[in-house]
Amino acid sequence: MRLLKVATCNLNQWAMDFDCNMKNVKESIAEAKAAGAVIRLGPELEITGYGCEDHFLELDTVAHAWECLKELLLGDWTDGILCSFGMPIIKGSERYNCQVLCMNRKIIMIRPKMWLANDGNYRELRWFTAWKQKNQLDDFQLPTEISEAVSQKTVPFGYGYIQFLDTAVAAEVCEELFAPLPPHAELALNGVEVFMNASGSHHQLRKLDVRLRAFIGATYYRGGVYMYSNHQGCDGGRLYYDGCSCVIVNGDMVSQGSQFSLKDVEVVIAEIDLDAVASYRGSISSFQEQASAKPKVPSVAAPYNLCQSFHLRMCLSGPLKIKYHSPEEEIALGPGCWLWDYLRRSGASGFLLPLSGGADSSSVAAIVGCMCQLVVKEIANGDERVKADAIRIGQYADGLYPTDSKEFAKRIFYTVYMGSENSSEATRSRAKLLADEIGAWHLDVCIDGVVSALLSLFEKLTGKRPRYKIDGGSSAENLGLQNIQARIRMVLAFMLASLLPWVHNKSGFYLVLGSSNVDEGLRGYLTKYDCSSADINPIGSISKQDLRSFLRWAANHLGFSSLAEVEAAPPTAELEPIRSNYSQLDEVDMGMTYEELSVYGRMRKIFRAGPVSMFQNLCYRWGTKLTPAEVAEKVKHFFKYYSINRHKMTVLTPSYHAESYSPEDNRFDLRQFLYNVRWPFQFRKIDELVQKLDGDKIVMKESTASTSDGGGMGVVAAGSGDPKAGV
Repeated sequence: MRLLKVATCNLNQWAMDFDCNMKNVKESIAEAKAAGAVIRLGPELEITGYGCEDHFLELDTVAHAWECLKELLLGDWTDGILCSFGMPIIKGSERYNCQVLCMNRKIIMIRPKMWLANDGNYRELRWFTAWKQKNQLDDFQLPTEISEAVSQKTVPFGYGYIQFLDTAVAAEVCEELFAPLPPHAELALNGVEVFMNASGSHHQLRKLDVRLRAFIGATYYRGGVYMYSNHQGCDGGRLYYDGCSCVIVNGDMVSQGSQFSLKDVEVVIAEIDLDAVASYRGSISSFQEQASAKPKVPSVAAPYNLCQSFHLRMCLSGPLKIKYHSPEEEIALGPGCWLWDYLRRSGASGFLLPLSGGADSSSVAAIVGCMCQLVVKEIANGDERVKADAIRIGQYADGLYPTDSKEFAKRIFYTVYMGSENSSEATRSRAKLLADEIGAWHLDVCIDGVVSALLSLFEKLTGKRPRYKIDGGSSAENLGLQNIQARIRMVLAFMLASLLPWVHNKSGFYLVLGSSNVDEGLRGYLTKYDCSSADINPIGSISKQDLRSFLRWAANHLGFSSLAEVEAAPPTAELEPIRSNYSQLDEVDMGMTYEELSVYGRMRKIFRAGPVSMFQNLCYRWGTKLTPAEVAEKVKHFFKYYSINRHKMTVLTPSYHAESYSPEDNRFDLRQFLYNVRWPFQFRKIDELVQKLDGDKIVMKESTASTSDGGGMGVVAAGSGDPKAGV
């Protein structure tokens, strides 16, 4: 037997905070060595942090990374253990995203990334060059300061693997796993048994299974040990890196870390018999045949043994059942952990949330409540770092710390119900009840006086006073009156966030939380600079459908039972007067349902459909319920209001990224914000298709009738007897 103990890890790094990052790197190495591991894998670009973005263009960033690596090599951190460190490196005129493989205070090789992530939230080609030389390893001249410190002038640089005396090990960096021809396939044929994937993968609802299937497939068909390391936490931006570091052996998960956690460092250990890999590969005939004719991959010889022979001091890691969270749990835990990282790193003393009693703001409140529960639980489990942060943020007296989530929420979470003459008693009472269940410090204020003052000022300036549409006013008056209320709430929220700590004799400031969802952003169903304008928004990339499911789940699992009543209530902005014959409803205002919005969003972003393609696809999807003309009207209506309101996305509050059809303009969904909202060419094409389909239907009906009169075996068109049937 060849027994091998390996360690991979989740690290909560912070872009450009080298002290924080080095502390976590060292702690993970210390834990790995204490467990007896001989390989330690860290996440991609762990020394700098993954999210440095244009800071990668600064020479300082690269220089500081080398300084940190020097510190690791001069200490005993790499003694007796192969460590893979992620950092940027400049070679010649090019900057590469690299894994630096070190052992016994020497750099064994530097492996540059060959396939860069360059879609969705990723822009690696903006900062790095992909390594393209597959058939050779170059001699890389180390910086003078490093060379003199470690007595090593050059190091192999490029695509290859390390051949130890008893096994072969190689790096595969994040995106490379998902390439059409991933490196691990070729490396496996060359005898590599251990693959190390350093990654920077963010959370997205329902995405984890896709990632894990790739790891499993990598070793199920070729055998091998696949180690995966990831960042975990908010490293300074909209993304939450969702950990789940793991070890896969021959297609079986044998060790798995958490997906969501408040920990800065989590080390995952696995104990493996590499002879099981050799045996597995020997049983696959096609693997043997292809290995005999493999293209040769360069290698670096390392004169060390990594494995131990048979003994009973090691307990081999066996297959585990993979741990997945439900989407509702993901909504609670991912944004909850992201909020905690943002809070503790921003220097703020807490959060303030305009709580309307509706589904969106109640979801945000529940996520903050979940965050408080996580903090208290982690403190109870002995996490001294979380405890220290909670004491500082909650401003506890000496010797005291959070032991109850509601008490902690009272210290760090303000909610405020900003009602008007258009607000209902139902939403007011729901907001108060939920705040009490969470433990928040709740305020109830009426904004009618401020609205009236502004209207009086407007009347004095113009001689006119606007009226609601239901009272005889125009659409412009109606919209203006709604916007006044919405914008007053934004101004009041920021005023309270900055001054309430002072009122309560506390230091610092509070972060204002936004609560618009992804569907409202897509449709533009929000007032520019209303309560959607905040410091951060934990649900800005989550759909209304998912939020309602989350509310039902949270009512039972988080202890906030009032959320069931919130979820059951019809969505309303409560910006227009309530009458016996009229009550404002979101879906009526928008002219589409939230369910339809989710469909439009996915078609537009994920399936890259313009107006014509969307119409054609929805004719199939909705054809049993709607005529082509009705589908056309819905598609036109969506694109009209999407394009009218696209400018609002340019000032959208930074939001937690959770959904693949997010319209977030800053990083993810890059499109213009000034459109011809009539879409004349595209809408004309849709009209032509509708006319053609209507003509085809008439011809088919006539053909069917003729065949039927003649007694033949005619084929009846689907739904031909129903004017609303599909095509």
